Amino acid sequence: MTRRGRILAWTGGIIGVLLLITAGVGGWIYFKLDGNIHGADVGSRLGGDRPANLSPGSKNILVVGSDSRAGANAKYGKNLDTMQSDTLMVLHIAANREWATAVSFPRDSWVSIPSCDSGNGRKSKPHHFKINEAFTIGGEGGDVASAAACTIKTVEKNTGLRIDHFVSVDFQGFKGMVNALGGIEVCPKTAIHDKKAHLDMEAGCQNVQDEKALGYVRTRYSVGDGSDLGRIGRQQEFMKALGEKAQSKLTSPGALYDFLDSATKSITTDDDLAGVKPLSELASTVKDIPSDRLTFLTVPNYAREADVPTDKANVVWQYPQAGGLFSDLAHDKEVSKDKLAAEAKKLVTARSVKVRVLNGTGKTGYAAEVAATLRKMGFTVVATDNAPPGTSETVITHPASLDAQAQVLSARLAGVKTEKSADATAAGPGVVTLTVGQGFSTTG
Repeated sequence: MTRRGRILAWTGGIIGVLLLITAGVGGWIYFKLDGNIHGADVGSRLGGDRPANLSPGSKNILVVGSDSRAGANAKYGKNLDTMQSDTLMVLHIAANREWATAVSFPRDSWVSIPSCDSGNGRKSKPHHFKINEAFTIGGEGGDVASAAACTIKTVEKNTGLRIDHFVSVDFQGFKGMVNALGGIEVCPKTAIHDKKAHLDMEAGCQNVQDEKALGYVRTRYSVGDGSDLGRIGRQQEFMKALGEKAQSKLTSPGALYDFLDSATKSITTDDDLAGVKPLSELASTVKDIPSDRLTFLTVPNYAREADVPTDKANVVWQYPQAGGLFSDLAHDKEVSKDKLAAEAKKLVTARSVKVRVLNGTGKTGYAAEVAATLRKMGFTVVATDNAPPGTSETVITHPASLDAQAQVLSARLAGVKTEKSADATAAGPGVVTLTVGQGFSTTG
């Protein structure tokens, strides 16, 4: 697989595909393709409460696979008339352009979703839900800019990463790209029969295109363990195959144009990236990165069922490992996939974290309210009480030996600060203390 093909696969076929334009299309074709790309005024909808840019020169690009059920996509969802996001990742390009990392987020990730403008005059309330709901909330009015803005705000809130650009691609554009290549070979080990994905396939290697290709990358419940993690893996493998075939087959002007026409028609970006030139320039910045420094990974996570036994459908991000990953990227520090995988074996669930809640607000019964919310999240609350007089700050205190447990609690509370304290042992063995002050909210 060529380096350009690796980039194509690695970025999910959304940004790297624009590199192909530099292979020699005519001027009128360039302008036709340029006009296909949709721009969205995302920046004006984000507000001022955003993470600081800790690594000027690096780029964080939010990439969304749009699952909108409008128009030709309507058949893929029953009673769905809102915008949907099917695939979500952040592509980090290092400031020195010597390495890059793409982090996929399972769409069933249970996260804190901030208040968002819905694009139809309404404003949502902060709450916890699966991450792909953010795109739906923002897009209630049919405005992709608002959908993108709510997704960016949600990703920034839960990762601390400053998002610089936004790119999305929808179902139909993906299908056109595959068709222009004459299909992609896949080799399912077992037969797949998935009504939701409109897919019927026998086991074994076969060429897929059109609706069957779309169904293959969308199928979930009828393959393997039925998780979104399995689907992410299949999508990544499919895009690798697509990238490889694009490099070997797009030698004729007609095939190249059909491929790029489908790709660019499906693309929506923030205003700064809305055009062939800025997109291809962005892709060109990473074309010389060595293949062993292109990292594709999924945020560390585990089944939420471990914390909330009744939830058998969602996952939660694993801390402190996920926090370390986000911090590394925010500071433009290269991530070791092997080290991250090794650290992920040290699982600390919310249910294993014992918490004492102290009320510093003066509001009667507030410690019990917070305790009830923490229990719903899966934490084990062992005691509630009032904080010492004069307490006003929200903080998690803990003995040094419980640093990981404190970080797990902090992550679920939108980054409440933690402090090591020798006095924290007074809470009892194995217990961390959450002191809630004025303005505290479990949704951050």
